[in-house]
Amino acid sequence: MNYGFFRVAAASLKLKVADPDYNKEEIKRAISRAEEEGAKLLVTPEMSVTGYTCADLFFSKALQNSAEKALEDIVKYTKGKNIVVCVGMPVPFYNSLYNCAAVLYDGEIKGIVPKKHIANYNEFYEKRWFASGEQFKFCQNITYCGYDTKIGSQLFDLGGGAVLGVELCEDLWVPNPPSSMLVCHGANVIANLSASDEYVSKAQYRRDLISSQSARCVCAYVYAGASVWESTTDLVFSGATAAAENGALLAEGKRFERESVITFADIDIEKLNAQRMGNMSFENLSDGEIGFTKINLKNDDNDIKYRFVDSHPFVPSDDEKRRERCEEIFNIQAAGLAKRIEHVGSKGVVVGISGGLDSTLALLVCAQAMKILGRKNSDILGITMPGFGTTDRTHDNAVELMNSLGVSSKEISIKDACILHMKDIEHDESIKDITYENTQARERTQILFDMANKHGKLLVGTGDLSELAMGWCTYNGDHMSMYGVNASVPKTLVRYLVEYVANISDKKTADILLDILDTPVSPELLPPDENGNIAQKTEENIGPYELHDFFLYNFIRFGFEKDKLIYLAVKAFDGVYDEDTISRWAEVFFKRFFISQFKRSCIPDSPKVGTVSLSPRGDWRMPSDASFHAFI
Repeated sequence: MNYGFFRVAAASLKLKVADPDYNKEEIKRAISRAEEEGAKLLVTPEMSVTGYTCADLFFSKALQNSAEKALEDIVKYTKGKNIVVCVGMPVPFYNSLYNCAAVLYDGEIKGIVPKKHIANYNEFYEKRWFASGEQFKFCQNITYCGYDTKIGSQLFDLGGGAVLGVELCEDLWVPNPPSSMLVCHGANVIANLSASDEYVSKAQYRRDLISSQSARCVCAYVYAGASVWESTTDLVFSGATAAAENGALLAEGKRFERESVITFADIDIEKLNAQRMGNMSFENLSDGEIGFTKINLKNDDNDIKYRFVDSHPFVPSDDEKRRERCEEIFNIQAAGLAKRIEHVGSKGVVVGISGGLDSTLALLVCAQAMKILGRKNSDILGITMPGFGTTDRTHDNAVELMNSLGVSSKEISIKDACILHMKDIEHDESIKDITYENTQARERTQILFDMANKHGKLLVGTGDLSELAMGWCTYNGDHMSMYGVNASVPKTLVRYLVEYVANISDKKTADILLDILDTPVSPELLPPDENGNIAQKTEENIGPYELHDFFLYNFIRFGFEKDKLIYLAVKAFDGVYDEDTISRWAEVFFKRFFISQFKRSCIPDSPKVGTVSLSPRGDWRMPSDASFHAFI
């Protein structure tokens, strides 16, 4: 299985202007190299057979005939090769000459696509030589270098869900690129054969165009530009090559090279199609104006050699981008809470403080909300509720943080109440099972709700997205609140949000936050070990949160099956977890995710902060009694 991956290649070629016989050999070498690397699509530059800068030589019958003969040789060279090749060349058709891309596969010309938007401004003068492909309302039959094919706008079904559309250079730079219509007809891979020259700042602009068009069209975009071997009479070309996928630049070749450059990327067709299925803006069109060709390309496997797999998809790896992400999320959380406080006319908020990461982040959000509202932090009532598993470290950090922030605080031990309750329900307190643990969680929640009622304040929930996904919360215990500020923040991002606040805080507060960041994740519902340290460590029970967040992101956003998640995780966590470990926790993830839906079906209101959220009111709706067997 290839799990929907599709390898593409973009080539910038060392050529000779107006020498198709020389250029065809360079194209053939590129085909061979791309095929050796397992690429299923090779895109070459605009006019790769002749060179883009031939000018009035394009009118020469000698050049046209030479180009046609060269293409015939290239077509024959593709016979028996499992790769689709796009080459650029001038194609005469009745009374006009067209700037075209010829799509080749297995010894055949599968179609010819003419450029629609002919650049004719500043340094460009293409209308002197070429007619616009807009003249083709429908595909026309054409016999070219002995092959019967079609010319006009076309799609090419490459198999395995990959559908290719083609545009040329200037087509991308116009307000309504042909690719925008091609994707509405089903294309999810766009090839651009280009000859974009260079000048100051253009490279970044072109890069942004490629990325933004791939995002707007939810597609892969493969771009191949003309090299430095084009004529330098007035212009210099750099050989820009790139591949983007839904806004992300997957690969980019080095420019200004003196030899041919081939840039490879592994695109995820399954991911693109999944995103489109969830986006009702993509509807299948079939007005007959776009030709459609089936190509029996084989794409049996893919080792994703040319694809980066992010092990922490919720967390940007770049420090500055991560800081910006945290700032944005923190502001969203605080703005949501401030609006709710103002709406209900609350005198403030109540929040349970354990000294762990989640409650710390919730408290920090509460303080920011008070700042937004122009109120004092003393309107925040932080409550510590020591239980059987509370350690000195977490307790002291909770108290010190509240003091540092200037919030009102209260300590209420839950031990006696829990002992009495277990006696009432006839549970032996020496049996430290789920009843023993949940008794404490529900006692804490009861205290928080009643204190909120007593003081006319809003109870703020502290549970995060990862806990909701795994069901690692007590139903009608810490699962409940009046507003949950962390409910769409994944565990792997919580610590970076706390770190972000630490970096903008005074030294005393920052030191406390940094120690909290170094504390193991635990609900502290079981007694400490003999040294007074946390004995109940969450990740020893349900698995590493970084793995579960990886599974969660890719399952919710793209619907990936378990085997593909494991396949991706093996690469993403190479050297961290072996495949057996990843497989074991993947099964745990799916089982817990499915059996925990009943908890998510009735969670409190909470602000959405990212693309993945499990709110039952919009982002994730599933039956609470759905079977997980098909998913494991």
